Amino acid sequence: MEGELVDRAGIPFIGIPGGGLHGVGVTRVLRNGWDLLRAFFAAQKHLRQEQPAALLTTGGYISGPVAAAARLHYTPILVFVPDIEPAQSVKAIARLAARVAVSVPASLRYFAERKAVVTGYPLGRRITGWTRQAGREALGLDPQVPLLLVFGGSRGARSINRALLERVEALTALAEVLHVTGTLDWPEVAAAREALPAGVRARYHIHPYLHDRMGAALAAADLAVSRAGAGVLGEFPHFGLPAILVPYPYAWRYQRVNADWLAHRGAAVVVEDGELSAEMVPAVAALLEDEARRRQMAEAARAVARPDAAQRIAKLLLTLGQGDMPAPGPAAEGG
Repeated sequence: MEGELVDRAGIPFIGIPGGGLHGVGVTRVLRNGWDLLRAFFAAQKHLRQEQPAALLTTGGYISGPVAAAARLHYTPILVFVPDIEPAQSVKAIARLAARVAVSVPASLRYFAERKAVVTGYPLGRRITGWTRQAGREALGLDPQVPLLLVFGGSRGARSINRALLERVEALTALAEVLHVTGTLDWPEVAAAREALPAGVRARYHIHPYLHDRMGAALAAADLAVSRAGAGVLGEFPHFGLPAILVPYPYAWRYQRVNADWLAHRGAAVVVEDGELSAEMVPAVAALLEDEARRRQMAEAARAVARPDAAQRIAKLLLTLGQGDMPAPGPAAEGG
């Protein structure tokens, strides 16, 4: 998936072999361990060829061998931590890094004092360049009707998709629904939509993925239902978008921490994955019918936005690459 997205952006892509070691069987650990060793030597080869001035990494199992190779080549490393709670791989790589950039001040406690700096979550112009009016026009939406945006990530979230399909008639009675299904469940959702009454279909818009128009959807929406991946820390605050967050329950607690952080600040409501089918319509109705509360949630979301996050991270990376990174400032710099 990453290769396709990078190619789509017109950026050269080099794949590195590898596999995760956490939560897999012994045989898979041995196989993936061998792949990670191969990844280290592959990374060394590419570092010699490319001669990068600096390395930016956001973690993940493949980042370990690449960061280790970069350290041997004296290539300075900048780690960006998208989620509030860093993964184990990020904590390990941070020990090799010159600086660590984090999305929110709550992440500072996981890193050595004065190494981390709060930059915010970076957003590109393909997200931030949209207005509500332009987004609704681009997606063919009624400018006078409330819009509910439902999505679960690029591959999708099956429990969210199916809960929506079970309640789609009730939801479309409340608002137009823009459903970004992800690629895995697209055939199922597309077939289900075709079986709906014409009036429901007219208010139920589906896409497998929106690519460069995801910013249009976020700008156009009055309320979102989504997972709580790291993007919610940047995208929802930027647009002041109230959200019902459904943390993915079958992985480490990163999404739970992200969701709770926004909820504690009044910017989101958290619904458990197992309760979504029963709770989706009441939760959506309660917020769509309470404009004052949505306005308060929007203000709370905008209060934690950092619109210059991408520029802050780029400046850190360029400074590292130029070899004149000053001594780290206070840990809460930029916070």
